[in-house]
Amino acid sequence: MTTVACIGECMIELSQGADNSLTRSHGGDTLNTAVYLARLGVSVDYITALGNDPFSDEMIRGWADEGVGIGRVVRVPGKLPGLYAIRTNEAGERSFYYWRENSAARQLLDLPETGELLASLANYDLVYLSGVTLSLYGADGRQRLIEALKTARKGSARIAFDTNFRMQGWPDLDIARQVYRDMLAVADIVLASVDDLTPLFGARMHGELIDRMAAGEVVLKLAEPGCVVRYDTAEHTVKADPVSRVVDTTAAGDSFAAAYLAARLNGVAPVEAAQAGHRLAGAVVGHRGAIIPRKHMPPVNAVERERSS
Repeated sequence: MTTVACIGECMIELSQGADNSLTRSHGGDTLNTAVYLARLGVSVDYITALGNDPFSDEMIRGWADEGVGIGRVVRVPGKLPGLYAIRTNEAGERSFYYWRENSAARQLLDLPETGELLASLANYDLVYLSGVTLSLYGADGRQRLIEALKTARKGSARIAFDTNFRMQGWPDLDIARQVYRDMLAVADIVLASVDDLTPLFGARMHGELIDRMAAGEVVLKLAEPGCVVRYDTAEHTVKADPVSRVVDTTAAGDSFAAAYLAARLNGVAPVEAAQAGHRLAGAVVGHRGAIIPRKHMPPVNAVERERSS
């Protein structure tokens, strides 16, 4: 069975309702992707650190209930998960506010278990991480992680990198640029967006942005609904169907990544995989919160639809 490791952080999520009330859940970009991958039938482990508190216990139970593997989650006594709040405007666009400086996940690459965790990456078919993942760690930790990814690639593992860029997670833009350059040189699959790359590398035509990436497989999400897929040096524009009701764009990119990767792992061609990504993301933005209820998932999952077409 194809196996995936997702690396990152899950935090307590507070979502603002229409009446300004707050609903508590949990989420994080790579965790959201892991959940949607599991819902699409992919065997996925989540690699992170949590505390030994009731909120961490709740997260672990929730992930297990979703089918996400929890065997690589390190529990750090005395630490807590991070916290973030989401404010959503009338157009469904969201703003994030974080309290995460001392979260357990930030210690993941400085623990007694770190060496074993990094060595385990070579045992997976695909390792998925994001720009937010990289922003969690210090320079030494990031270097250890990137070296471990290079080692994993020497075997059968492929590396998928989502450029998800949040400036507030970085101490300096120049540091972020260099880390992204280092990571883009390692990735086999890059899931990027114009919104992510413009602050890092300046406003350019999409072709110039794609050309910055050495990966043989690149998906660049555009400002308008749609993306450009480059595979085997050929580029294809894949438009997204209009969405009639946008409530909350949280996890739109995370769910797109899950559907795209799930389709690719099942042998679906990149263009059709991007279409699957657009469909799942279109369903997700119609609901509040990062992880939509199962009953609101598309009735036929993206992988089955592509394989049966």
